Amino acid sequence: MLDLSNRIALVTGCGSRADGSKGEGWGNGQAIATLFARRGAHVVGCDRDPEAAEVTRRIVAAEGGSIEVHACDVTDKASVDALAADAVARHGRIDVLVNNVGRSEPGGPVEMDEETWDAQMDVNLKSAYLCCKAVLPVMERQGAGAVVSIASVAALRYIGKPQVAYSASKAALLQFTHATAVIYASKGVRLNAVVPGLIGTPLVRRLADKYAGGDYDGFVATRNAQVPMGRMGDAWDVAHAALFLASDEARYVTGTEIVVDGGFVAATR
Repeated sequence: MLDLSNRIALVTGCGSRADGSKGEGWGNGQAIATLFARRGAHVVGCDRDPEAAEVTRRIVAAEGGSIEVHACDVTDKASVDALAADAVARHGRIDVLVNNVGRSEPGGPVEMDEETWDAQMDVNLKSAYLCCKAVLPVMERQGAGAVVSIASVAALRYIGKPQVAYSASKAALLQFTHATAVIYASKGVRLNAVVPGLIGTPLVRRLADKYAGGDYDGFVATRNAQVPMGRMGDAWDVAHAALFLASDEARYVTGTEIVVDGGFVAATR
């Protein structure tokens, strides 16, 4: 089950400068790339930070997995098109696309400047559009493919932080997934989303700087207390949901999402 042998999986935002060894956790893209490689996929990873991507490559390679990593700005069409074309030239196909990149900046519509709003929309939404624009024709020619986009519970609820652009862009990502899934359902291509709740990744330290004045321990305690299960999840919780949606076991699942949140959304309905 959940076998990705001989699949080519393109994972965006695969890098993290942390490797989990010092208790800082794994990044979502890093865990997804590592898990997919463990399940037999050849991972084509990309990140705008080549050094972060290299950390992931070393982890996967040390386990005997198959991976290559590339520098790519997934908000730039030329960069995305080149990445997809290179993957097809090297491997002949792309079986799985994981749209994983995301960034949260604080502010409501009055406080947030226009440049920050535009940048949030580019990273959280336009990146998925550009990657799908490049990869969906490949999957359609193959007659098969799976796209998994990583959204957020901020798309569903106000989660205690003023992050209007992040919330709006991740909500739009869900509807982009739903609509595109219907368009491609008859073509053998499935599109779904994972909706993580409060997840303990290296990003949390940067969020504490933005939203809690740098009080990392206090920020973590607050996030843990918000979750009915009493703790944040981790990147592996996200990765396992992504693996299911990418696998043949999810062959009849399209146009929907899996919420991975320890009960957060259910408790705030």
